[in-house]
Amino acid sequence: MFRTWSIGAAVILLALSIGGGSPPGATRAAAAASIADDRNDLIGDLLEAPVPSCEAASGYEQAARGNADSIRTMSWSPFGRAEKGWAIYSAHVARAIGTICAPDSPGFAAALARWQASRGLSGEGRSDVATLMSMKGEWQTARPYVALRASGVCPAPPASSGLTRLEEEEGYLGKSVELRSDAARAYRRMVAAARAEMPDLAEDPQLLRVFSGYRSPAYDDARCARDGNCAGIVRAKCSVHRTGQALDLVVGAAAGFSVDSSADANRLHQSQGRAYRWLLANAERFGFVNYSFEPWHWEWIGDGPGPDSPQWQRVATR
Repeated sequence: MFRTWSIGAAVILLALSIGGGSPPGATRAAAAASIADDRNDLIGDLLEAPVPSCEAASGYEQAARGNADSIRTMSWSPFGRAEKGWAIYSAHVARAIGTICAPDSPGFAAALARWQASRGLSGEGRSDVATLMSMKGEWQTARPYVALRASGVCPAPPASSGLTRLEEEEGYLGKSVELRSDAARAYRRMVAAARAEMPDLAEDPQLLRVFSGYRSPAYDDARCARDGNCAGIVRAKCSVHRTGQALDLVVGAAAGFSVDSSADANRLHQSQGRAYRWLLANAERFGFVNYSFEPWHWEWIGDGPGPDSPQWQRVATR
């Protein structure tokens, strides 16, 4: 039985004996294989002590056993790409159902059952494809840009006078990054709070730095033409980055992977990290929501113009 976890603070330590740097494909494959081999232990070694109520939810023991299995084995395609298990999204799920219980505990199953009942689902505390796809729909709905783009609308970029260039120490490895000015202020408030509440972030000074912010439509169009991969889940033709309200944050990386690698092994590693879990629990306080497929991608939607504002004026989607 996995131990109880805290959404904001728990972290899984997946120890990989692979060297740093930029290894060749074989080493990257070895890193992925090593993480996959540890899949049965991925909810273990957590920071919090058990909470008795998580194990005392009578009647949900069988559902808990089912969740312990499906978190590693369930076949589904939440974002159009086949995935195995839902461990990558487990923190999102726990937050959605309002529990700090481990995914294989009766307490987690009881909380999930309540969520399912409130949506007219009949999972009885078992995490199944229908339940998780319903959650994914809610996560996506929380991102106004998704609905805007689905309606065939592509927002115009902000005027250059409305952009702020981050300080060198705010960009990943000193990268020059621009954000819409109000989003930049919110980012700075959020990072200050994270570092105050989690002093150990200083152990890796690159954590929560920005590696991508505002990208002009011309820049994204050129990259789409060059790479030919802008029609999928990893890169969109009309990217939210054009608004200056999206930012990609360093939340760690598995050995052998870049901070923006969409490989399942890397996303799993990131989703169990302390920085990501703090963001998931707290970023909303500062107006940020996450694109759940990418642990690093956050969009600012608070305290500023929304889809009805002139900042989001309608232009034809290319």
